[in-house]
Amino acid sequence: MYKEKIVIKVGTNVMTNKDNRIIKPVLEGLVKQIAELYERDIICVLVSSGSVIAGKEVLGRSNIEDRTQRRQVYSAIGQPRMMRLYYGIFHDYGMKCAQVLPTKNDFKAGVHRENMRSCYEGLLSEGVIPVANEDDAVSVTNSMFSDNDELASLIAELINADKLIILTDIDGLYDGHPEEADSDVIRTVNPNENLAKYIKDSGKTEGEGRGGMGSKLGFAQKTAAKNIPTFIANGKNPNTIIDIIEGKSIGTKVAL
Repeated sequence: MYKEKIVIKVGTNVMTNKDNRIIKPVLEGLVKQIAELYERDIICVLVSSGSVIAGKEVLGRSNIEDRTQRRQVYSAIGQPRMMRLYYGIFHDYGMKCAQVLPTKNDFKAGVHRENMRSCYEGLLSEGVIPVANEDDAVSVTNSMFSDNDELASLIAELINADKLIILTDIDGLYDGHPEEADSDVIRTVNPNENLAKYIKDSGKTEGEGRGGMGSKLGFAQKTAAKNIPTFIANGKNPNTIIDIIEGKSIGTKVAL
């Protein structure tokens, strides 16, 4: 029915400012590109972080001492806010979206996995954009994804996507520190390439997301090894997704 199926993952650091507040125009720019692709018969699944930050904006400072429980509370409060934002923006572009909140256990072989696949196939067949995020309210310990990069990778494999695009707040994988003038973006990476020397600690605080560049590259290489070309690129730039689909040299491409 569609020419391509694309999984797009947007991280918390893309949609927030320096004060860790959600920037609605960034979400609007993201949906605008998804709507443009829809007009080209390219359907997308959106894997969106942001619920914990959104919950912190609503609740403010929490008195809960346990970090896991605090994250659960923030996410439970923030997820409806994220979906309200997405619902309104997609509606403005004449499109529909739906919420899908899996846990890692849902991707294990068996009935849950087939139900998950059926859900995505049904939504996509109706032209509805699935907006997926880990169900942080119930996902703890063994049922947690390492981060939404892993979730996006699993969804891409589940629906046999044509591409996976991971949006972050830098232009891709650099051969040095991203802020150093003599550092360049590495444009292509092989799934089997050892990239350990390029990986730095993300140093993120609570609510900023769990995945650093090491996580993104690891899951990008794993996904690309299954013949799903994967891109890591700067989601703060206004036309990144469209540029990638049009074959422009954007970000870091991981492919066989």
